[in-house]
Amino acid sequence: MGPRAAVRLDLLGFEQIYLYAAGKWDWFAHGLPMLGERGKLPQAKDVVKPDVPTCALDETVGAAHMRATAAGWDVCIVVAEGRVILGRLRRDAWNAAPDTPVEDVMENGPTTVRPDELLADLVERMQKRNVSSILVATPDGVLIGQLNRAEAEAHLASR
Repeated sequence: MGPRAAVRLDLLGFEQIYLYAAGKWDWFAHGLPMLGERGKLPQAKDVVKPDVPTCALDETVGAAHMRATAAGWDVCIVVAEGRVILGRLRRDAWNAAPDTPVEDVMENGPTTVRPDELLADLVERMQKRNVSSILVATPDGVLIGQLNRAEAEAHLASR
């Protein structure tokens, strides 16, 4: 919708008006609703777990590990303000001294996918590369959550 139409709707009393100029593919990539045939297909956003623990660069490994463990996770995603993904703590990072800064041991720039990624295609790629999980983020790098391959496979099998 154009800016004039948005203003007109506002004047008519509509409360939720979206002026989105970036285009429909960007809309989809942000995990926003879609209509049509593609909207009916399973997507990454359908099985993503948004409750993945996060930590900041200036935190210690010990604090991040306690938070992740308490939440039942073995990973902690390092984020900046606004949940922008910077890195990830897992595996060997937990062996570091508890007072080690997260920034010193994190994996920089982990791979991410968009929430509108078709689940069948994503699962196939994850199987070929033997990847058990992947982060889901907006095009701006904002963390949406983590997708676990086993749960995605189960979701596809149940359809």
